[in-house]
Amino acid sequence: MTVTSNELARIAAHAADEKKATDIVVLDLTELSDVCDYFLICTAANARQLDAVIEEIEEKVRVNAGIKPLSHEGRAGASWVLLDYGSLVVHAFLPEARDYYRLERLWGDAPLVDVGLESGE
Repeated sequence: MTVTSNELARIAAHAADEKKATDIVVLDLTELSDVCDYFLICTAANARQLDAVIEEIEEKVRVNAGIKPLSHEGRAGASWVLLDYGSLVVHAFLPEARDYYRLERLWGDAPLVDVGLESGE
């Protein structure tokens, strides 16, 4: 099965939403970066939820796109977990880390992508 990078971002965003991640943002980097096409940025309330969000994203992407992450950074007690899918990089944060790194500001020129979440995020 072949999915576009946009479809991959949508699958991952919906998976994060299913586990109640908040402030889910997908940034379109296609015109700004040669590294990846999209960033998915989300927040989990605590470490336990962060693990659940990451596990759900990995599972849904594997099942619906047939893709496993090329790498992941963070886990076990981390305040920021990164999943690298090549065309999509997922950044899942605890609130303090999200506030500190402010990736949306760093990539402020990137357009937001509406991934159709019911919460409107």
